[in-house]
Amino acid sequence: MSEHALKINGLNKVYKNKVIALNNIDLEVKMGDFFALLGPNGAGKSTLIGILTSLINKTAGKVRIMGCDIDTEFSKAKSQIGLVPQEFNFNNFEPLVEIVKSQAGYFGMDKRIAGDASEECLQKLGLWEKRKSTPRELSGGMKRRLMIARALVHDPQLLILDEPTAGVDIEIRRSMWELLSKINENGKTIILTTHYLEEAESLCKNIAIIDNGNIIVDTSMRALLEKLNEESFILYLKKPISEKLKIPEYQFRLIDEKTIEITLNTDKSLYKLFSLLNEQGIEVLSIKNKSNRLEELFLKLTSNSNS
Repeated sequence: MSEHALKINGLNKVYKNKVIALNNIDLEVKMGDFFALLGPNGAGKSTLIGILTSLINKTAGKVRIMGCDIDTEFSKAKSQIGLVPQEFNFNNFEPLVEIVKSQAGYFGMDKRIAGDASEECLQKLGLWEKRKSTPRELSGGMKRRLMIARALVHDPQLLILDEPTAGVDIEIRRSMWELLSKINENGKTIILTTHYLEEAESLCKNIAIIDNGNIIVDTSMRALLEKLNEESFILYLKKPISEKLKIPEYQFRLIDEKTIEITLNTDKSLYKLFSLLNEQGIEVLSIKNKSNRLEELFLKLTSNSNS
């Protein structure tokens, strides 16, 4: 068994109008990884996923999935992938269990095995009691779970999730995070594309950022976040500030009399800041990041790439 769930070398995609969608991509995703593939709209993410799932033909390069070459071992490579696309693409009038069974049949599973596998997936995704319902009777979160059940029914080793929480509320997103973490802990390799960067930071161990068809970052999440030189926080105070604030080593601005925005270099300590505030009789009730750390880095990196 390959140590890589995905290995890409020199991957190119050039369209007939000479638009370069992918430019000499090299990428490796190890077995068991939870991997973030990020990039702005039009960066090449969808083209890359399309090539991995045989929906788009590459111009050049090599792709191996679980050690199988997608050119010479097409069927074997494809059977190792479960794809959860962004858009719902099932029959809204077909019972859930039949939707999942049909997917199993597509991968050559006989009727009995397909039935057992469908039940197992729907049970795991909390949908078995709804098995005779149709998708139009489901909530948005349940529809997302159905998409994942369908992608997992043939027991692929690599799960590709394209914006899996798009358009769902915060509560559903959080429950999806828990579900995906469990799937990963149970041995599935996951590649996640998302525009919710806090999602990638919370879930993923490693990350690649693609822009203009080029991989501009390929590293661990921890190593990437360590490159962040400063962070901004919002401090909510118990009482209004009655005197001029004295924290000379820190950049700050007053949002209102009970709210402060602080910008910290990574070598500065929040503990020291709180000590300075306490000395002035200022009590902090709560604190939050002004913006997601990964979002700040992402904007800087893609801005530099475009310039």
